[in-house]
Amino acid sequence: MSDSPAARLQKLFEGHRLTPTQRRIAHCMVRGAADVPFLSSVELAELAGVSQPSVTRFAVALGFDGYPALRRHLREVAPTERAEAAQEDGYNEYQQAVQGEIENLRQLSAMLADPSPVEEAGRVLAASRPLPVLGLRAASSQARGFAYFAAKVHPDVRLLDEGGSMLADRIDAAAGAGASALLCFALPRHPREVAEALDHARAAGLKVVTVADSAFAPVARSSDLLIPAPVGTGLAFDTACAPMLLGRVLLEAMADALPDAQARLEAFDARAAARGLFVE
Repeated sequence: MSDSPAARLQKLFEGHRLTPTQRRIAHCMVRGAADVPFLSSVELAELAGVSQPSVTRFAVALGFDGYPALRRHLREVAPTERAEAAQEDGYNEYQQAVQGEIENLRQLSAMLADPSPVEEAGRVLAASRPLPVLGLRAASSQARGFAYFAAKVHPDVRLLDEGGSMLADRIDAAAGAGASALLCFALPRHPREVAEALDHARAAGLKVVTVADSAFAPVARSSDLLIPAPVGTGLAFDTACAPMLLGRVLLEAMADALPDAQARLEAFDARAAARGLFVE
């Protein structure tokens, strides 16, 4: 298990029933784990976009007398390396964005120290015929990439990357064809339509596996199994290296659970060679 401040904070929040506002505070704290132990309640409230009393109520919900007690605890369980922070201050904004993604990948690596959630998700996805893969707006590229490669080892993958009134119809069609699960990629900013689609999928009897930017993402309540992978926020538009890599890890776990995956890959390679599909 990682010894990083973000990992320790994530563990602190686990097991608590948090309101949407409190999940927003928790998400903000995880993303800024190195700095949070040194913020006042007012500063944290401004950073999370909530009121100062909300921060106090959040601390009480975690079992502390108030925010000062929570901050003292944070300084003990999530100490920051000030030397590293000073070094990062010397990076330009592009380097800082890259360093942020490196830290996100470290968090993902630490999470994967326990492979059981990913292995369970792989088995669930492998068993679904067909397998719908959902991703709207910012998450559409993650869903499309997964679906492209998954189709080489899974017999029936259905990409759902467009919203609108037909989305529920396509989910119903997949369920009617025998689907037992749906894979969703959900990234900020979270479209309301995604949560609605996941609720519809669960009502249709599908088990929802979600890759999201945080365990506190708005889609958490609509998911049966959520596996988090943080996004980078250092540039004007979020970066999603960790969610993309987690998608490939899930693909590997799914392939491991498909007995004919290797045969399908070999058959594809033979067809590609016969067609001269790729330049050697």
